[in-house]
Amino acid sequence: MKITLAHGSGGKSTSELIKTIFAKHFSNPILNTMEDSSTVEGSSKLAITTDSFVVNPVIFKGGDIGRLAVCGTVNDLLMRGAVPKYITAAFILEEGADTETLEIIAKSMADSAKEAGVTIVCGDTKVIEGSGGIYINTTGIGFLKESTDISSRNLREGDAVIVSGNLGDHHCAILSERMDIENIIKSDVAPLGEMVRQMLKKGIELHAMRDVTRGGLGTVLNELADASRVKIEIEETSLPVSDEVKAFSKLLGLDVLHMGNEGKLVAIMPESQAEQALEIIRNSKYGENAKIIGRVVHGSGVSLITEIGGTRRIDVLYGEGLPRIC
Repeated sequence: MKITLAHGSGGKSTSELIKTIFAKHFSNPILNTMEDSSTVEGSSKLAITTDSFVVNPVIFKGGDIGRLAVCGTVNDLLMRGAVPKYITAAFILEEGADTETLEIIAKSMADSAKEAGVTIVCGDTKVIEGSGGIYINTTGIGFLKESTDISSRNLREGDAVIVSGNLGDHHCAILSERMDIENIIKSDVAPLGEMVRQMLKKGIELHAMRDVTRGGLGTVLNELADASRVKIEIEETSLPVSDEVKAFSKLLGLDVLHMGNEGKLVAIMPESQAEQALEIIRNSKYGENAKIIGRVVHGSGVSLITEIGGTRRIDVLYGEGLPRIC
């Protein structure tokens, strides 16, 4: 099998690649949970995650690859209820990369780390042949309480599903840059620490959280439903999407449920706490457009209740989606 762009989409092809190669050879009880970050034993309970960033272009409306690397890593740790503390950063630079661009990225990375409350503690740089590309690999470490158990396997029938804000912004921003389309859409890339900390502080019983990145909301919800062996129903009229993204998506025939984001999370908790959690998220930085979008029910998979009252099955992303989106 040859690697294709579809293997980097975050959808079915990515899942198959992980299962047939990486999971096959790297299998262990920690890695096999397939969460956004892994928890391990140490001086206290740790969460660890690693990620690589290959976005094109490296600077875009609303952010750049440096901010993306920090926020993406931090958000993965937060989704397990961890307090992010440390990040490593390895740069792979192609010959011809512009040092002025690299400095912009490095400053943005430092500023984003400060905002997220993490320290970049070590790194590495390699230069290879190429045409000026810049890539970043990170590892993040966070600490969490021994009693914390936020996992994609914890969904229960009757749970409510909240998404923290408008969908599709990052996808549209990157695609607009590539197609040279002028609009006001900016990437949503952001660290989500405040809303997570406040929900935990105020006693929200978070069963699961996931950040909605490659593959979009549809893929993430399918992964959650599959892990917990339940069904998730969402309502089309409840999905938060800006007018600009709606128009852009309609113009290009895109499905917002399979569009990437870099500053949104899905939180799942008992329905009795949903309104309180929604208020907390809306009062937190980057959460003003949060909505309750659905519920966990008996069954399997993900379904969408349409505006006219019909039901449509939502599957994971198939094909390549938008390559090099993060």
